[in-house]
Amino acid sequence: MFNKIIKRGTRKGRSEGADAAARPAAPSSSSGGAGTAAPVTVNHASRASAPTPSSPTSPHVAPSAFPAVSASSASPPLLEPLPLLRDVAAAERPGLLLRKLRLVNALFDFSDSLKHPREKEAKRQALLELVDYVQAPAAAANANAPPRLPDQVQEALIAAISANIFRSLPPALYESAASIDPNATPDDEEEPYLDPAWPHLQLVYELLLRYVVSPDTDTKVGKRYVDHAFVLRLLDHFDSEDPREREYLKTVLHRIYGKFMVHRPFIRKAINNVFYRFIFETERHNGIGELLEILGSIINGFALPMKEEHKLFLGRALIPLHKPKPVSIYHQQLSYCIVQFVEKDFKLADVVIRGLLKYWPVINCQKEVLFLGELEEVLEATQSAEFQRCMVPLFKQIGRCLNSAHFQVAERALFLWNNDHIVSLIAQNRGVIFPIIFEALERNIQSHWNQAVHGLTANVRKMFLDMDSELFEECQQQYIEKVSKAKELEEQRESAWRHLEAVAAKAGGDDMVLVN
Repeated sequence: MFNKIIKRGTRKGRSEGADAAARPAAPSSSSGGAGTAAPVTVNHASRASAPTPSSPTSPHVAPSAFPAVSASSASPPLLEPLPLLRDVAAAERPGLLLRKLRLVNALFDFSDSLKHPREKEAKRQALLELVDYVQAPAAAANANAPPRLPDQVQEALIAAISANIFRSLPPALYESAASIDPNATPDDEEEPYLDPAWPHLQLVYELLLRYVVSPDTDTKVGKRYVDHAFVLRLLDHFDSEDPREREYLKTVLHRIYGKFMVHRPFIRKAINNVFYRFIFETERHNGIGELLEILGSIINGFALPMKEEHKLFLGRALIPLHKPKPVSIYHQQLSYCIVQFVEKDFKLADVVIRGLLKYWPVINCQKEVLFLGELEEVLEATQSAEFQRCMVPLFKQIGRCLNSAHFQVAERALFLWNNDHIVSLIAQNRGVIFPIIFEALERNIQSHWNQAVHGLTANVRKMFLDMDSELFEECQQQYIEKVSKAKELEEQRESAWRHLEAVAAKAGGDDMVLVN
């Protein structure tokens, strides 16, 4: 009930500020000339307040392009009848494009469908036409015609896109709840927030995507507007609670990475910084899964031999991502990235396995099941030499999992013996692994409460017996001696305590009370 009350308050705040917060994104004409590059302030906390008009946030938005138009401005410019782009001569299209982009730059309150319906519809139609125009093939244009996207049009286009999408994200549900009750936690069953402005925002994102992938977009020109500041602000919005926005952001950033090669090192470093802040500071971010999906594709394209920079990224960012509590949300994407590294360079298997053991959960059984699944995928890509380096600590941990009282953990650990490659690695090193695992198997046979675990343990035990009967008998004999010795020590301990009780009772007489 508390979360629902908080949600109503936050949803109202989200919708009222959806577009209004983004208005300062395009600086006014009084802030300087088109060539002036103001200092860029990076918003590391992705929900900070919107920048003021007096301090432009990005040098790629030229103040001379056009001022931001709000819904409170006079309506005639918004309702001015504009011809279709296909109906005017090629020489007149740049001017018409600028007029349409000025219309797109207008911001509205989409939480109230009754406010400015004609202006909103005019903006939607303009966006649809711009998307169609930008994605049209270059071959359709006359070879003697001027460029379809001149520099000033690209500048105005990015300014209009920035004004719409670079808005302050509203407070997340958990942030609003924490302001009232510090012990409040978000409800896992809570439905994702859907931005009421999304029907228009989707068209803006589609326009940006078509601009990035368009063959008419020259990277030498485009990189002046899709610059580092623009990329950072895109990364900030990966914390959006609307999954539809995060999906578009993922696609757009991936395309930017593919087209603008000059930005690639910067994008990787910026994603690293997002991960560092998530791991070591907040443990809260909505877009970790989407960022990992981008990285999965990037890692797949790494050339061999792998650069030291990439190996450091694995050890410092990817492996520590197993530590945060919400790892289950993005574990599938994380596991894919980890396995990609091992498949690219099998020598990294030892680093990965030891990293998994370092962050192995102690009391979170569902997390253990995820780790065991990832471990199987890593072992499947592991060669014998790397396996031998880490097999002792690895199978000590697997032995503890076999004896887990949570049947899913024990069952998942026993499923490792269904993998032929893992069984072959175990067979090659059975002299070391059998003595480590044997005791755990015997304990399961004798005392585990779950019948499924009991049956799987019997199968693994029989597999060991068939693999090397002499070693099996030797381990069994060692286990019997160990149990017998432990029983003798227990009897000696109890005998010593009885002797002490007798001595104490004799010395203390009837006034002494013995506690068993």
